[in-house]
Amino acid sequence: MKRLKYSIQSKASMYNLYILVTAFVILVSSACTKQLDVKDPNDPTFGVNVTNEAGITAYAMGSVYWNGFSYGDGWLGDSYFSLPWGYRELMGDVVGGGQGSNNQTTTMGVPDSFIADPANPSTTTFNNPSPQATGIIRGFNDPASTVNGNNALYYEWANMYAMINGCNLALEQLANIKTLTADKVKTVQAWCYWWKGFAYAELGSLYYAGLIEDKSSTIVSKFVDHNALIAESNKQLNLAMTTLTSIGNQGDYAAVIGALIPAQNQVGLGKAPSSAQWIRSINTMMARNILVNKLAPFVNGNLSATISKASIGVMGASDWADVIKYTTAGIQKGDYVFTGRSSTTNSFFSAGSGTVASICAQSNQNTTYKISERLVSAFGKGDARLANFSDADGVFYGDANTNTTRWSLLDGADKKLAGIPILGSKSPGAIEIYIGPSYEENALMAAEANIRTGAIATGTGLIDAVRTSQGAGVAKIASGVTAVQAMTELTNERYAALAFRGLSYFDARRWGWTYSTANGGGRYGATLIYNKVIYTNAKINYNFMDYWDVPNDELVKNPAATGSAATKNPNW
Repeated sequence: MKRLKYSIQSKASMYNLYILVTAFVILVSSACTKQLDVKDPNDPTFGVNVTNEAGITAYAMGSVYWNGFSYGDGWLGDSYFSLPWGYRELMGDVVGGGQGSNNQTTTMGVPDSFIADPANPSTTTFNNPSPQATGIIRGFNDPASTVNGNNALYYEWANMYAMINGCNLALEQLANIKTLTADKVKTVQAWCYWWKGFAYAELGSLYYAGLIEDKSSTIVSKFVDHNALIAESNKQLNLAMTTLTSIGNQGDYAAVIGALIPAQNQVGLGKAPSSAQWIRSINTMMARNILVNKLAPFVNGNLSATISKASIGVMGASDWADVIKYTTAGIQKGDYVFTGRSSTTNSFFSAGSGTVASICAQSNQNTTYKISERLVSAFGKGDARLANFSDADGVFYGDANTNTTRWSLLDGADKKLAGIPILGSKSPGAIEIYIGPSYEENALMAAEANIRTGAIATGTGLIDAVRTSQGAGVAKIASGVTAVQAMTELTNERYAALAFRGLSYFDARRWGWTYSTANGGGRYGATLIYNKVIYTNAKINYNFMDYWDVPNDELVKNPAATGSAATKNPNW
């Protein structure tokens, strides 16, 4: 498949990246004002020179961490976790944008409208003159806008297909390396299957349609819908699981998995997982694929809310049962999982601007992303985790209204926060970025499934367990709460415990909050500041496109073949 035919400049002259000896594409980190300079990730010009174990592990590592998570993201920040995930945190209302349009970060998270005080709508109503779906997503979905850094749809697509292509290349090259034992080959194969499963999950959870690529550097023009992308993700994840299960020599496994993960990641919970721990991560990922791609509306306290004009179906009894099945076999507290950390050298994202959290970790008067009032309100009174935030810098009055906030994210390493997770920092290695799923996510998925199927006490017990594990220091949820009360606790805790993990938009979407109020959606009882007044019962009508159109950069170079799925979301 041909796509995005531009030139690329190597980072070799800027950083001494050891991965360059065998891997392929390293991108320029550039400031927001520089021209986008990217090369087709599926038409590489690098020469394959991988002939031994060290070569293939470095190659497979580069496919993921540098091609997948550092490809073409040199606009706002310098990685997948600062820009593509940034759009999700904007749409999930964990952060707001600053003043001015930087990669459309000011505009992507602005709702169609809100009423700050529903009792006085005539004086507290805001209407957005440029709706997200038509004014931003479709208004800038073209190659010219991509070159100018205004096409939000481009980045995730480029990252994940670069990762898929790199993993395909690694799998194809394995057959040429005769010095590997069978179990070392299986470990590399499981690595590639896992990350292909991750990439298809990211694509299928965000785009209305996409492409399935089984071979490297080939032309695929038949687009499939997002359900097929999720099915492909599950296929790859199952391949990873069966491959890991078949490994007999755990010493061979340990030698390879330790070489596949960058050294700076292998601290805390990011140490190389055992094969059993990795299998549990796969189960949690399978549960995520179900949960984030089905509706489970909880709008204005209504567990029976319905959404019209949605691109996904509703969670059914069998779906909830599957979530319980997978999470029961999923990540346990203390398991090693896939994380990322910055470092002073050889880092695939920088400490100061490589993640949404690090970009936020200073005064709200100076940051590109602004901590949302809605995020802070998700933490209950007395929650020790609130120590991550400060209102000492005053109010930032955003030009898009919902960006207005009292809150700044503290540099947790600088403030020496202890006993709770540090949410933000600009110090190298100080924050742990969960690239894949985590114990907290697994527990909260199980909690929601139990609440929804009548086991309320089991669900609230899991919420309490997550709060305890993060040092929240709050009282346990009272026994005998209703399902509505339990779900309110659950939605708040997912915002709090899983902040900056790229999941907030998917949660807000499946709960129905991002859909138009005219179609049964919206967010109610929200905290926001409007005209310098703090309101705590606001009604927000986001009306965000639930699944994005295919980037036109792709379609210009690779028109959809006959029989393809729709490449534009028909519901917007």
